[in-house]
Amino acid sequence: MSAMVNLPMPMRRLRTSLLAAVLFGIACAGAFALLLMLRPRVPGDVAAAEVLDTVLLWNSLMPRAAIALICGAALGLAGVLLQRVLRNPIADASTLGIASGAQLALTLGLSFSPLLADFSRELVAFAGGFIAVAIVLALSWRRGLDPVTIAISGMIVSLIAASLSVTLVLARGEYALSIHIWGAGALNQQDWNGVISLAPRLAIGGAVAFLLLRPLNVLALDDSSARSLGVALHSARFGILVLAVWLSASVTATVGIIGFVGLAAPAIARLCGARTTGHVIVAAPLTGAAILFLADCLTQLLGSGFSDLVPTGAATALLGGPLLLVLLPGVRSFSDVTANADAVLRHLRRPIAALATLAFSLTLVLAVVLILGPTDDGWDLAGGTLFTDLLPFRLPRIIAAGGAGAMLGAAGFIMQRVTGNPIASPEVLGVSTGGGAGLTMALMLFGFPSPPVMLFSMALGALAAFLVMIAIAARSVFSGERLLLAGIAISAFSMAIVSMVLAQGDMRSYILLTWISGSTNRAGSFEAWTALISLIVLTAPLFLMMRWLSILPLGPNLSRSVGLRVLPSRLLLAVIAALMTAISSFLVGPLSLTGLIAPHLARLIGFQKPYHQLVAAILIGAGVLMVADWLSRIIIYPYQVPVGLFAALIGGPYLLWLFGRKTSI
Repeated sequence: MSAMVNLPMPMRRLRTSLLAAVLFGIACAGAFALLLMLRPRVPGDVAAAEVLDTVLLWNSLMPRAAIALICGAALGLAGVLLQRVLRNPIADASTLGIASGAQLALTLGLSFSPLLADFSRELVAFAGGFIAVAIVLALSWRRGLDPVTIAISGMIVSLIAASLSVTLVLARGEYALSIHIWGAGALNQQDWNGVISLAPRLAIGGAVAFLLLRPLNVLALDDSSARSLGVALHSARFGILVLAVWLSASVTATVGIIGFVGLAAPAIARLCGARTTGHVIVAAPLTGAAILFLADCLTQLLGSGFSDLVPTGAATALLGGPLLLVLLPGVRSFSDVTANADAVLRHLRRPIAALATLAFSLTLVLAVVLILGPTDDGWDLAGGTLFTDLLPFRLPRIIAAGGAGAMLGAAGFIMQRVTGNPIASPEVLGVSTGGGAGLTMALMLFGFPSPPVMLFSMALGALAAFLVMIAIAARSVFSGERLLLAGIAISAFSMAIVSMVLAQGDMRSYILLTWISGSTNRAGSFEAWTALISLIVLTAPLFLMMRWLSILPLGPNLSRSVGLRVLPSRLLLAVIAALMTAISSFLVGPLSLTGLIAPHLARLIGFQKPYHQLVAAILIGAGVLMVADWLSRIIIYPYQVPVGLFAALIGGPYLLWLFGRKTSI
């Protein structure tokens, strides 16, 4: 009897896989049957309504169901290929920047050459996705395609691509806003053209994947073993990457960005018992099809009338953050990406004199950005009456930008000391986007809340995100690298919440879009005084907490051994950092990367003591955003680029350079 009960492991896995397939099939059939029964009916004359209802069924609902299955399968297959070729369990079109690169390329095409994009939309998307993944791989090549480096580089590339996309959206107005709504991943169909276009691509991709089974199996080994078996590593990797990018870009070009299905499908397939490469290649596309199909049915069932609750791509993106957190323990890094937060590259002999030089430089920057600017007749120094007339317009936005930069520098310094990670910052750890999630909830609950309500909601969102990060950092099983990946997860989840409202296309969407861009065009006395008072009130207590900030990077055990109460100190510092982040994000958006750049430059200059590093980070952060605000006004005069986006376009390449270095940071 025991021999009958204790089945061999392969048989148990087969039974588990079959059971999972049956359950997925039943869930999909039940959801679609429920959708057919509960779908709204066309009002009006019975005969005409019946005809229209039939047209909607066969030309909208049925092709939408088919394209959900096809897109899910294509993304699941692409996810398997990417994870296998890079030996990375969190590789996906979303985490590698492929989807963002494809969307940026399509936004460029649709904004400046719509005919070109319509003629070869898939080619444009493929080019953008391939360039993005090429940059990611180039940054990771010197580290041996380390999984952690790939994931973080993908996040940076996605951030830069998102900044450029939003800049184009704001520059092109309502037309480009419609591009952004489409980019959220809407599966709505009016005919079978999308199905006819994607189905052959999925069939070809699946056939080619099976032909590549042997290289895929061998690539699971280390490079030396793979070469000994006669596999041309570079050629095999290049071919598999091209196939995966082509599948992902085809989906993005047809329906927009569908987030994290390629990450979830292989993980769930393995959880359900698939182990060999062949089994995963079969199971992951089926799982991806089921996930996307169920998500799409759910968005339709929960929507009102003929409208969806949210675009399906935004709904699936909600899976990304929690799933990344679940998968983090399985990510093994084999290169040193981060170092201790106390590490400095040089030592200043006279730090006070260096701080005085920074303060003088900041004063000089303030004077230059107030009086120097372009005019229709060339550059001009504002003076006299002209200076008096321009001061009410220039001074508030400069103070708002400078105050926000100073607070971001201080918040980044706090996060780096609390987590012991020199790459921690409000932008990288998802704290800024957590504030955006709080702002989104306020817009959903109150419609158009007042600025104090917006600030309060953003502070709550940022605090929640930072507390999650501290909880992760407190677990010894997570290294500094995994902390950064957890930040990507928090950011992905928060931005999915933001995208749900962005895709509605109403005035709340424009408020969020303006917030993401970080525009200071409308900064007035309220924003200026908010920045100034918040900077003074929130930074002053930090100079009384220098002992905490000196001890916390040493770890919780050593901190307790010297008498520091770790939990209360971390909580109080988290509240201060969250408030700084929320107010700064309210003023200049979530994408500036100033919270990363300022503390890192302070260490790079050579400041050793926490007191000196904090003051230097504040001064550098203020200067960076003041200069960014000035450049955003003059770079394409008489038009303006939002300061948050411009700062991100400066900070993003700097961060790419940082990760491109072979030595540890």
